[in-house]
Amino acid sequence: MSHDYHDPEAVKSANLARLGHMAGQIADYFKSYPEEQAVPAIAAHINEFWSRRMRQDFLAAFDAGSGELHPLARAALARIRPAAGQ
Repeated sequence: MSHDYHDPEAVKSANLARLGHMAGQIADYFKSYPEEQAVPAIAAHINEFWSRRMRQDFLAAFDAGSGELHPLARAALARIRPAAGQ
């Protein structure tokens, strides 16, 4: 796969795909937990370890229901804070 790193839209698309993939990896880790434990744990991990910009970009891309996202990660969207302290 080749990427055009001079095209801002291509870079943005690649970054959003990477965030979706990372959220899916986190969800895969927690998928053996009951959903009522997995969903808050996924959100807590993202809130703690992802930067504000990563969270904002992730929410903007996936909160509207667009894009393919692991079902547990999608369920965690409502618990992800776009900025610290929220």
